[in-house]
Amino acid sequence: MSETAVPEGAGPTRSDAVETVESVVRQRLSEALGGRRGMIEAAVPTIFFTVLWLTTRELRTALIVSVAAAVALLVVRIVQRSTVQFVVNALVGIGIGALFVTLSARGGASEEEQALAYFLPGILYNAGYAVVMIATILIGWPLVGFMVGSVMGDPTEWHQDKQIVRLCGRLSWLLVLPCVVRVVAQGPVYLSGRSGALDADTAVAVLGVLKIVMGWPLQVAALTAMVWVLGRNHTPLERKPAVEAG
Repeated sequence: MSETAVPEGAGPTRSDAVETVESVVRQRLSEALGGRRGMIEAAVPTIFFTVLWLTTRELRTALIVSVAAAVALLVVRIVQRSTVQFVVNALVGIGIGALFVTLSARGGASEEEQALAYFLPGILYNAGYAVVMIATILIGWPLVGFMVGSVMGDPTEWHQDKQIVRLCGRLSWLLVLPCVVRVVAQGPVYLSGRSGALDADTAVAVLGVLKIVMGWPLQVAALTAMVWVLGRNHTPLERKPAVEAG
């Protein structure tokens, strides 16, 4: 967000006294997604895992290299003194995937089934996220509204303005749409690979491609749609005044 500079000690002008809901949500969404670099960093480990499994058939090697790639990205972030949040998120995702692989192995699953298990956490996460997001929209408390509330001085103050609630509801639908698409596309492939209806290696390859294609590109598409919605309106955002002592 760009704001007009105000000399120190000067009173607020109308341009900086009024902040729009749209500008706040744009900033918060950009921070949450991590920009293009953050989304690419999230895709890199999956690329390594999928390619190595399909070419070497060494599940452990695929996991180790994908972790090493994420750690290398983390080191670069640390050296550059930039936020490590998004690389850490990728590492956590790999760790959960590895846990599912381990649990699958302990359950007597074949290596092909273990490789499929690597993708299960992502499907479950998107399904759970979609359910929660849709629930908040249906009950009239869309999750995006709390982004607005975080800068209004009251996490629920925004809900008193029906115009803001409607805007946040539309934005929440756009935010949850990629999750729904991922589950609808990836879920049947995973189940087909597990049941034997689809060759396990083919299922792993398809899941790897879908995870990458439906990762940051799909998120960028959703964000573009949200920016378009935000660019059409200018809903004033009135911060809740601080309570004076005494």
